Amino acid sequence: MENILCYKIEGFEGPLDLLLQLIARNKFNIYDIQLTELIDQYLEQIKLFEKEEMELGSEFLEMASRLLYIKTVSLLPKHDEIVSLKEELVGELLEYMVCKQVAKKFSEMQDGFDLFVKSPSEYDFDKTYELVHSSDVLYLSYLSAVGRGKRKLPPSTAPFTKIVAKKIVAVSTRIVFVIRNLWSGSKKKLSSLYKTANSRSELVATFLAVLELCKANRVRIDGDSDEAEITLIKEHKRDE
Repeated sequence: MENILCYKIEGFEGPLDLLLQLIARNKFNIYDIQLTELIDQYLEQIKLFEKEEMELGSEFLEMASRLLYIKTVSLLPKHDEIVSLKEELVGELLEYMVCKQVAKKFSEMQDGFDLFVKSPSEYDFDKTYELVHSSDVLYLSYLSAVGRGKRKLPPSTAPFTKIVAKKIVAVSTRIVFVIRNLWSGSKKKLSSLYKTANSRSELVATFLAVLELCKANRVRIDGDSDEAEITLIKEHKRDE
């Protein structure tokens, strides 16, 4: 194409600005643009920018691909889509043209509207809470707030104090205790072994000790309930 103006890329604020200048140069009616001619001029202008090694923004290349698509659709035998594509492009150009006109008017204002600075005014806010809530809502809100506060605190040691503070009695020590009590060979009430226990841990350890001795066939239990008697088995006694 001949007699193409050599614009500098910095002279355009974007692809729509370039299109508007091409429309003005060709004296096209913006409502009835000659799409094929406008697209050819835009694409040739883009090639010129690339030839001059000017840095092109992505929006210029995006518009070029969009215009190529519009041109391709317009060459098809059935191109009903071209109407909507053209209307969309014209609408964007009109909106951009209006924005440019408004920006120009603002820039011509003598008062320097964009330089006006006003310090913030002091204002006393009324901090009175004016909403009204039922007692149930307030109660639930309070519980929720208290719960959030407690979740941030370290866990209480109170539930673990009794466990940690109590003395743990080893089963092995109670096994020795039972054998010593039965060493004489005489029968003893099973319940007598538990009477000397000073804690629950000691009771449990004694019970487990008796079970271990029964399992190892070291003692024999006769009777049941409170009348149950326990005896050290003689064979094991002689081995000792």
